Amino acid sequence: MNRVSASFVLPVALDLRKRSPIYQQLYDWFRSGITEGKLKPGQRVPSSRALALELNVSRIPVLSAYEQLHAEGYLETFKGAGTCVARTIPDDSLKAIENPAVERAPKGSSRRISHGAVSLSRSPAQSWLNNLGAFRVSLPALDHFPVDSWAKLVTRHTKRLTKSTMAYGDAMGYMPFREAIAEYLGTVRAVRCEPEQILVTTGSQQGLQLAAHVLLNPGDKVWMEEPGYPGALQAFMASGTEVVPVPVDEEGMNIGAAVRRGSKARAVYITPSHQYPLGMTMSATRRMLLLSWAERAGAWVIEDDYDSEYRFENRPIASLQGLDANARVIYIGTFSKVMFPALRLGYLVIPKDLVAAFAAARDAADIFSSTLYQAVMTDFIREGRFARHIRRMRMLYMERRSALVRAIREQMGDRLEIVGTEAGMHLVALLPEGVSDVAVARLAAEKGVSAMPLSSCYRRLQARGGLILGYGGVSAHQIQEGVRTLKVVVNSLVK
Repeated sequence: MNRVSASFVLPVALDLRKRSPIYQQLYDWFRSGITEGKLKPGQRVPSSRALALELNVSRIPVLSAYEQLHAEGYLETFKGAGTCVARTIPDDSLKAIENPAVERAPKGSSRRISHGAVSLSRSPAQSWLNNLGAFRVSLPALDHFPVDSWAKLVTRHTKRLTKSTMAYGDAMGYMPFREAIAEYLGTVRAVRCEPEQILVTTGSQQGLQLAAHVLLNPGDKVWMEEPGYPGALQAFMASGTEVVPVPVDEEGMNIGAAVRRGSKARAVYITPSHQYPLGMTMSATRRMLLLSWAERAGAWVIEDDYDSEYRFENRPIASLQGLDANARVIYIGTFSKVMFPALRLGYLVIPKDLVAAFAAARDAADIFSSTLYQAVMTDFIREGRFARHIRRMRMLYMERRSALVRAIREQMGDRLEIVGTEAGMHLVALLPEGVSDVAVARLAAEKGVSAMPLSSCYRRLQARGGLILGYGGVSAHQIQEGVRTLKVVVNSLVK
């Protein structure tokens, strides 16, 4: 028998918005992958149990799809090797592809599977994310990171590794690190918590996914800012929930408008300190209204405090969680923006009565985060290096923000309207009426400039397109050249 290839399979895309059931989508995906050569003869595929767990769906539709693929000769099972793509693909497979009107139903198609499955919809190619220069969103000033200082701390901990730090860690995180985070949040963000309420994650995205998994059931409604953070939308859709867009204005999310619509929600996702992407701060009145509503409705508030350290006009805004007297807020933070994205360390602040549930979900996800980097980050915070780094970056980002605003006004003052320059690492530039922000983003990407389209943050069609321009990781020279490129691209599209 020939050697069986490893089970590396391209991401399976499921879309709950389609009428076709899960087993039909799985069957179609594998069959297309095999006939198009994406899945090679002899390549092992995941077991039905493993695939069901990965997609967070029932095992029944996976078994149904596999059974039909076996029956039609696309899959084979070998003792000791598991299920693999067949060595010889049926001759009629290509004919079936050429005639898409002919559909075959897998065995058991009369059975309707009730599910709250993950919605893994296909997203359009985002070419504007392929560039690490101007104006990549969420990218900090990596060239100004204190590499030598960080490396010394890594070396220090690597040389004194013990069995306890090399073995499995606590799903909630390394306790000294949680203590350092709790102290930092209490001092700087007015967050009220004990170290036992801190859960260490591999970034804010995992925090969002854990919150959705623990707090929500498929079909539950989640209020989300419109426009809002695409990563949060993906996390909530992946949990099978219904995302309800709520408009924002100069005071942040319009809670009153959502309540007047009669749209009930199990949770609200919010970026109150620095709204993503428009940049406004949620007013005190709106904050109290939101917390009052959450208490009456028995709903959860998921506060994403993604870059609150960088505020330029005044001191950082205190957290919403610090105002919560009824333990309704789950607070999410990350070190990706203030340190570097590859560190993959974030955290949740969880109400005490939810700690056990979140710990179990974290353990099921990937057990725990790297103890080594948690220990290094603990020293980085406690020795004052973290605070010094934030102060330096705040000054640097203020300079880069000013340089970008100045370049836009000098070169494109009549073409772009600037929004949201008081905080963070990005601003929004609104385009002239009728100019597609996606078209601008794609043309700019071809010229080496990243300009994220504002429309990617909307679920509904907004009246005016815009660009989200990150300035954190951009030098003064790159800012000038980047704006010059945007000017050429926008002028080419203005009618």
